[in-house]
Amino acid sequence: MFAAERRQLIIEMVRANGAVSLRELARVVQTSEVTVRRDVRALEAEGLLDRRHGGAVLPGGFSREPNYSQKNLLSPLEKGAIADLAAGLVQEGDTIMVGAGTTALEFARRLIRIPDVTVVTNSLSIGLALTHANRVEVVMTGGTLSTGNALVGTETQQVLQELRASKAFLSGGGLTAERGLSTANMLCASVDRVMVESVTEVIVLADHTKIGAQSMFQTVPTARITRLVTDQRATVDDQAASSLAALVECGVQVDLAPLGPAAGPHINDQTTPVTEPRLIPLPLQRRSAHGPTRRR
Repeated sequence: MFAAERRQLIIEMVRANGAVSLRELARVVQTSEVTVRRDVRALEAEGLLDRRHGGAVLPGGFSREPNYSQKNLLSPLEKGAIADLAAGLVQEGDTIMVGAGTTALEFARRLIRIPDVTVVTNSLSIGLALTHANRVEVVMTGGTLSTGNALVGTETQQVLQELRASKAFLSGGGLTAERGLSTANMLCASVDRVMVESVTEVIVLADHTKIGAQSMFQTVPTARITRLVTDQRATVDDQAASSLAALVECGVQVDLAPLGPAAGPHINDQTTPVTEPRLIPLPLQRRSAHGPTRRR
């Protein structure tokens, strides 16, 4: 495939999906990620798209949210690894809240093996996925069915305001240290904001294509995020590593889900592949016996 044809296909994929990882672009155009990265840089110079850490998005600063079917096809390996790691943060007897989204759905599927867990969710897909999980109690919020099989609206928010849980697991369209978690859907953003007020810990599930990106509506400010679970590829790109470091300095604990030797090096080790998730440290991050201390 000639460079012009390859780049035109890349543009069409980004326009169709809003955000596409380099790995997925390389697979579709049948070339290496190094070549795709070079193509993306050239297209960015022409103003046809914007580079994001590990991928490309529509130009203009805000990534357009792909529809639910499209998102199901994006970064499946990364989402599975994030879900596996995040499920280890749930203990027997926990009551948790889980927002809508394809990464959150993968996470919810892992909860089947944890006994006596109560899951509060506004995601119809998650409710259906846990229908036959005998050891998991599911509480649906009710509300108006929106895009992505999410229940939204005043009724949804009222239910959440009356409930309390230990942790909320949320995903979104983008995550930056300056703005926190954001999404392209205003109604979903409103529900997530209420969910955050009903829990003690907020855990964000976001693959590498979301790190450093941002969508239209803020859902969770950085100061309210306890933990980020992302995939190992988020440390390969220098800009992505910088975004992760900025999040850590804001007091967010970052855990990396391993993808195997082919995924790339750890932020602090340019030669040895990561084999387990680690907290990314910063020299300026203050710690206590109870974990990182947030900057005021």
